[in-house]
Amino acid sequence: MEKILVLLLVTLAVAYAVPDPRGIIMNLEEGELCMNSAQCKSKCCHRASGLSLARCAPKASENSECSAKTLYGVYYKCPCERGLTCEVDKSIVGSITNTNFGFCRDQSRSRE
Repeated sequence: MEKILVLLLVTLAVAYAVPDPRGIIMNLEEGELCMNSAQCKSKCCHRASGLSLARCAPKASENSECSAKTLYGVYYKCPCERGLTCEVDKSIVGSITNTNFGFCRDQSRSRE
């Protein structure tokens, strides 16, 4: 009987030790507060303005506004979904001020 009780306790301890796939700091869902894009499942931590709170958001779809890259890990416009390219005129000032915005385009369609 003691062995069964010990086995049960060990099993419960292991079950509670397994981490939840959705984290408190990483693997955040859309709409949750974030500080960096690496925290979000979508890899886009978005803020509407410099004073707003950043939240995880979906990546930009085709023909949507986008940011090619960010130096700070937070976007004013999310980067494009996989397979799309953000067509933007990049500048050093735009990179620093996070204002290099463009539009998501499918490169395979533009070649046709």
